[in-house]
Amino acid sequence: MPATAIGPVRSIVRRVIGASLALAVTVLLVYMDRGGYSDTDGTPLSVLDALYYATVSLSTTGYGDIAPVSASARLVNVLVITPLRVLFLIVLVGTTLEVLTERSRQALKIQRWRSRVRDHVVVIGYGTKGRSAVTALLGEGAEAGNIVVVDPDPTALEVASSLGLVTVNGSGTRSDVLRVAGIPRARAVVVAPPRDDTAVLVTLTARELAPKAQIVAAVREAENVHLLRQSGADSVVISSETSGRLLGIATSTPSVVEMFEDLLSPDLGLAIAEREVERTEVGGSPRHLSDIVLGLVRDGQLYRVDAPEADAIEEGDRLLYVKKVATA
Repeated sequence: MPATAIGPVRSIVRRVIGASLALAVTVLLVYMDRGGYSDTDGTPLSVLDALYYATVSLSTTGYGDIAPVSASARLVNVLVITPLRVLFLIVLVGTTLEVLTERSRQALKIQRWRSRVRDHVVVIGYGTKGRSAVTALLGEGAEAGNIVVVDPDPTALEVASSLGLVTVNGSGTRSDVLRVAGIPRARAVVVAPPRDDTAVLVTLTARELAPKAQIVAAVREAENVHLLRQSGADSVVISSETSGRLLGIATSTPSVVEMFEDLLSPDLGLAIAEREVERTEVGGSPRHLSDIVLGLVRDGQLYRVDAPEADAIEEGDRLLYVKKVATA
């Protein structure tokens, strides 16, 4: 889950520095007043003796071989060394407690999230295609907390987490990983791994766990489209052929490509959108509307605006149209 916290290495380093400072202060105090301490062997305290006394005094109650005998040494032990001992133990024990507490907090946070999450979007694979899909989702108004990214690369997950997305570390081909992502209750699944064979296996696994979810998969080669559809994908996007067509078009009519980019960018210029038909539009022709209608969806089937089925709008239809996006 997204969190803003100090890294474990930095936290440990800070605690080690604090413990070392407490130890150094104790060694300095003991050595400066070394005349007020007695050793069982009767020899004066050296720097090593002061370090030894400070170490055993801060970490335990001491062994009694070196003991304060003067009033000043005993006063320093009561007012300074004893509080430093408590601080030293808090620093050392606190690191362990903080780790355990943070793990428990994260586990509770994940459990609470999994119990209430519904109708979210799971993006499997956070490479170029996955990042673009997330950008499009956020541009369409989706909340970052309702998008779950599944990827085995910690670096990619760190980038996703910085955007406020929920991240799951693991392979999308594993059902246990997808269950952690809450895929059985997901509204939609975006399958965007770097390999086509991986996409097929991910789609099979996702469809088994989420039979009602909308699964959209990306594939590099057109010959693998039927495999994705047989695996349970509702929509398949051919990334290589689509890019190739745009490259070919750009050689003769680059303005067409610019228009495509405009239509596919939800936050700039024009965009392709979908909406429900209004009551006053039922029975009319989509060609006569003020909006530029590209097609309509009826009972899950898409009909182009020039298809015979799209001559008259029926109640329950949804229109695909070109809308103008207000720019800041």
